[in-house]
Amino acid sequence: MSKATLGYDFTEIYNQTNSHVAFSPGTHFIVTAVQDRLIVRRPDTFQIARTWLLDNAPTESNTLLGSAGQPARSKKAADTDGWISHLGWSADSEHILAACAKRGVVHVLKMRDDTWHAKIEAGVEGLVKAEWAPDGRHILCFSEWGLRITIWSLVSGSSTYIQFPKFTDRAYTFRQDGRYFVLAERHKSKDTLGVYDASDSYKLVRHVPLPSSSLSSLSLSPTGNHLAIWENPLEYKLYILDLAGHLLATFVPEQDPGLGIRCVAWHPAGTFIAVAGYDDKIHILSSLSWTSVKTLELQTRISSSGTVWREPPGWFNPGSGGAFQSYDKVDGGASVPLVRANPEKSDPKSGAVQLEWNVNGTLLMARFENAPTALHIYAFPAPAEPFNPCLRSVILHNQPVLHARWNPIRAGSLLLCCGTGAVYTWNADWEDAEHNLIEMAECIGVPTDKFEVRNARWSPDGQSLILLNQSTFCCAFEVAEDAP
Repeated sequence: MSKATLGYDFTEIYNQTNSHVAFSPGTHFIVTAVQDRLIVRRPDTFQIARTWLLDNAPTESNTLLGSAGQPARSKKAADTDGWISHLGWSADSEHILAACAKRGVVHVLKMRDDTWHAKIEAGVEGLVKAEWAPDGRHILCFSEWGLRITIWSLVSGSSTYIQFPKFTDRAYTFRQDGRYFVLAERHKSKDTLGVYDASDSYKLVRHVPLPSSSLSSLSLSPTGNHLAIWENPLEYKLYILDLAGHLLATFVPEQDPGLGIRCVAWHPAGTFIAVAGYDDKIHILSSLSWTSVKTLELQTRISSSGTVWREPPGWFNPGSGGAFQSYDKVDGGASVPLVRANPEKSDPKSGAVQLEWNVNGTLLMARFENAPTALHIYAFPAPAEPFNPCLRSVILHNQPVLHARWNPIRAGSLLLCCGTGAVYTWNADWEDAEHNLIEMAECIGVPTDKFEVRNARWSPDGQSLILLNQSTFCCAFEVAEDAP
């Protein structure tokens, strides 16, 4: 990022429901759900391009099931049942999906024809959530109680059923090219892997038993050649398989950490996989041997070899307009504030809660639950450089970090929020007056009253931000000028 980048222009504050605000894949539109209404705006002017009021009246099945043995509910709770619970763009930005899970209804709308409308009604199996398949022409509907997944085709109107997914919120994925759908299933009380051909009406390719006793989740490598699965939170064990179901390796730390795995993240090239549990350690496994080639640990004291950025205390005064402040750079090392975890609890507040690689795999970001105000950034060498991953930077804040996300385009740009009236950025490729690339960390206040940034997201082109409060949102757009 050049030193000519001045900051961000902020839009007005708009209403939203359940944080349902999303840029289209091409960043040409932005859709918002407000209760049972969809609003599509143009990001350049924020003028409304489309709007739909959805009919989320209970279906016949929903009415029968809701009246059978259910306790009386307040009018307010009944009214919110009709609000949009899931929202998403198709991959080509042609269609928008809006689901109301409690009413068992999925609406599909078309951007080029505001009169076109498709409606999917879940039957007695109910609806937990709905989402797009990568081709943008199939919709996955997950039923209640993990009974099945129904895949609806917008082209033929037909449906395909997959029985007994183990989870509805995880343990399924598509290969990066969208060809295969990989799903963890539970048959006869045993973990099973199902591989389905998405290009051939989701026909079953293979069913294979898994080595896990109680699978927690899975993650497919970016190359699509290897699948990582891991056990429940009580057992630290990771398995590496190919898509044919053959077990290639099993990873267990030399010292038993006592509890299981919390986070797994593949390197963008598939050459490494980062694994972290409750013990404040990150194991880096190589795809050549599937053994740990580096272990990164949470440190209470940061040496002078790593850069420490600290948010200035009291820098932002809400209501004073847009504020802009650089982090304080700490010289000579610093201490990381830690929260003491209770090991006697079943879910101790310790270990990594987020692991995420940047777009080219040169940086790994980690958030530890027992260091809630800190964000750690580890540097990884390029393929031609000696392999020696190390801690590069630690960013310390006055409040716990709620969300952190890498820029989808620029490898050295990071976005954070802490539930305050500001958003925070870190850049590894800032250009100083002598055109040298340096690090820079900045605090950017949102120029409005009573707006706490609870979540923050990049646009697909990496040039805009969505900032979310509990029931409102605004956008921020980069403002840049040519350097003199």
